[in-house]
Amino acid sequence: MPFPTHLLTEDEDLVLDLRPHWWYLAPSGALLAVVTLVALAALRTSWWGPLDWAILLLLFGALGFFGFTYLQWTTTNFVVTNERLVSRKGVISKEGIEIPLDRINTVFFNQSIFERIIGAGDLGIESAGEGGRQEFTDIRKPNLVQNEIYRQVEGLEDRRLRRLGLAAAEAAPATQAEPQLSIPEQIEKLDQLRRQGVLTDEEFEAKKRELLDRM
Repeated sequence: MPFPTHLLTEDEDLVLDLRPHWWYLAPSGALLAVVTLVALAALRTSWWGPLDWAILLLLFGALGFFGFTYLQWTTTNFVVTNERLVSRKGVISKEGIEIPLDRINTVFFNQSIFERIIGAGDLGIESAGEGGRQEFTDIRKPNLVQNEIYRQVEGLEDRRLRRLGLAAAEAAPATQAEPQLSIPEQIEKLDQLRRQGVLTDEEFEAKKRELLDRM
């Protein structure tokens, strides 16, 4: 199942939505294949004994185990957006973890020789906060996922710097002080206030003397 888009925020873009590597299904698939071969061999007998019925029950058990594992595979998401990393899993009840990109410090990946051949591996993510380091297994092409996470972290930082620059540019005209008037211009303004009756003659003369003393 794809990651629900309604869980994304307004300006959030989905970058990666990965299910576990197919190797996640290998153990249950191998068990089902072996039990199926044994059951087919048992069907060739002309009569059925207790062992044959036990094999049949084992076949249904292996089929159920594979079916449940497949449901787990389809309901597990490893998601990278331009703002966060999300891991969700669960057939009926859901559990998961969310790591904001700005909290990610280091991304590690680990692959054995066999995992390199099939394109699987594990990711380790160190982040600021209580979680510390988180491990994610059965990731497809973990080296490429690591690179993509770093790209999104850098992109988030670039967007933040651009927003700060725009905010500073918009705020600059509003915070610039009005041009300072010269002393003669200030005296002229005071005289206008005196003529309008805002200042008395005594107040005008006192302010005028203060300004002249600054010259």
